[in-house]
Parts: sequence; C-alpha cells; structure tokens
Amino acid sequence: MPVTFSRWLPSLLLCAALPLSAQEATSTAAAPEGPAYGPELQGFEYPYTLKHFAFQSQGKSLQMGYMDVAAHGKANGRTVVLMHGKNFCAATWDSSIKALSESGYRVIAPDQIGFCTSSKPDNYQYSFQQLATNTQQLLKALGIQKATLLGHSTGGMLATRYALLFPEQVEQLALVNPIGMEDWKALGVPYRTVDQWYQRELKVSAQGIRDYERTTYYDGRWKPEFDRWVDMLAGLSKGPGKTQVAWNSALIYDMIFTQPVYYEFKDLKMPTLLLIGTSDTTAIGKDLAPPEVKAKIGHYEVLGKQVAKLIPQSTLVEFPGMGHAPQMEEPAQFHKALLDWLNTSNPVR
Repeated sequence: MPVTFSRWLPSLLLCAALPLSAQEATSTAAAPEGPAYGPELQGFEYPYTLKHFAFQSQGKSLQMGYMDVAAHGKANGRTVVLMHGKNFCAATWDSSIKALSESGYRVIAPDQIGFCTSSKPDNYQYSFQQLATNTQQLLKALGIQKATLLGHSTGGMLATRYALLFPEQVEQLALVNPIGMEDWKALGVPYRTVDQWYQRELKVSAQGIRDYERTTYYDGRWKPEFDRWVDMLAGLSKGPGKTQVAWNSALIYDMIFTQPVYYEFKDLKMPTLLLIGTSDTTAIGKDLAPPEVKAKIGHYEVLGKQVAKLIPQSTLVEFPGMGHAPQMEEPAQFHKALLDWLNTSNPVR
C-alpha cells in the first residue's frame, strides 16, 4: 500500500548529460549557486502534495516520491502517468499536471528511484525494466490498471520500455524529445565507466547546468523561470547527500548509454505520439565523441522523422525552433497539441 505522509512539496524531472567544467561552459557570466537540498530533495517545494510509496526491491526497502492529482472539473475516467527526464524531476511537470487535470485526467507523477524525492540506494542494478516494474507496482497499489504514458527525455526511454514490458496496461504512449532515438554506442561514442561518470557528477554546479541546458536544450535561449529547475538539480547535487546523488546518477548514466530502446520501437503496439522540439541537440556522451561522430548525433529534426517511421501507429508533432523541453518552453502550444491527440486518438482499452 502507498505510504502517504506529507514531506517537502514539488520536485524535478529526468534528462541528458551535463557538462560540468568551466571549460565546457558557454557563458562566462557568474550566477548565484542557489540553495542546497537534502538527498531526497528535502527543502524543495513541490506544486502538489507529495506522497511516498514504500516497497521492496533487490533486497532493499525503498520509497518513491509521487504526486497523485485528481481530475478537476469533469473527470473522464482516464489516467496519465508522467515520466521525467534525467536532469528533471516530477515537479518539472507542473504545467502539464495542471493542463491534464483541468482536462479531466487523473495524473500520477512519480520520481524514479535514484532521482529527486526518491531513495538513492548505495548499490542498485539499474535497468529500464526495473524502473518500469517499480512504477507498475506503484500504479497497482493505486488501483490503476490502464494508463496513458507521457515520457520526457530519459523518461521517454523508460516509457517506451514500460510499454514494451506491459503493453496490455498502456492505452496510449506520448514521448517528448525522448533520448534513445539513436544508439550512441553503436554510432561511435566512447564508453565512460561508472567511476568516470561519478567523478564527473561530483563536479556538478548550477552554472554548469545552466550553460549546458541553454546551449543543448534551448539553442542558446533562456527564460528566467528555468532557473528554479537549475537550482533544484544543483541543490540536490551539493547538499548533504551529494555523494549518494552523484553515485546514483553515475549508475543511471551507464544504464542510459548501455540499454538502448531504439531497436524495439517497431514493436510498440499502442497509438504513439512523438512531440519533438527540433532545435534540441541532446546526445549522451557527445562531449567525449570525436568530431566526425559528434557531427552526426543529436539531430532531433531528423531523429523524430526517422523514429516516427519505425513505430507502427505513430503521430509526429514537431515544434520548429523549440528545444529539449517544449512543455516548459511554450506550455500553451505544447499542451494544445498533446490534448488534441489524447482526445482524438483511439486508446487501447
């Protein structure tokens, strides 16, 4: 059963790799480093009541933070499950939760194990199958038998794996600038060991995150409201649990790099929506890649079209000029496209 004691309110989402050194920064303007948060994001306020689901996995007692937001207005009896990216948390879905709830959907927004308000075990065999199974246990405890999945960035890889693992439980699948639309390892990106990732993650800073996201996610643009999410991520990485955070982050990056979903897009059985900001250039390990490899990866204006052809029941919606998180960059435009599709495509019931 879910444990529902209140904690610290809002969180973040899950997404791609952050360059950490000053040399990798694209802006020289110094910015305040912001607050520090606890190892489960204690001190950061979530937009809706934060609950916790306690469960056993791999011999450990773990808990997942999550938000369960009821439909406002006329409920349509359907549920949307939101899956955040690597550099995000459930809290970064705030505008999407509001838009979906106001349109009659119940919304479940969990933080995956290793992220944000959830447990960060000393050791854990991370796989997309394991994270999908964890999420399925949460939904079962909440009495949800079928749902629509909305996955962003790394959450797009997780949502794809969940849909492949539990196809009978997925009505519709929507992917927002998912990473994993190409296999970086197969394309020649060098491998980083977990220890190398760990050393890299120990150096995370607010300025490094901001510069990386501005360049890679938003094509050089920035909005002041993005700073809250930078502070969230940086505060988690410099708080009292920073070594736990860095170690879990390293394990998760290894999972992302070594467990592609690209080859199985053809096996998806449900209606699938691709929502793609075409100016995104995210690619895991791009900073290590030789010039000839770097030049051919992370082109979302091409990848979205290619993957749409692989998925049997796909719909592609592109947002020209937008970056890695169109739901944050232009919420009204994004949510109109999402809701139009959710309400007109035929879910698997």
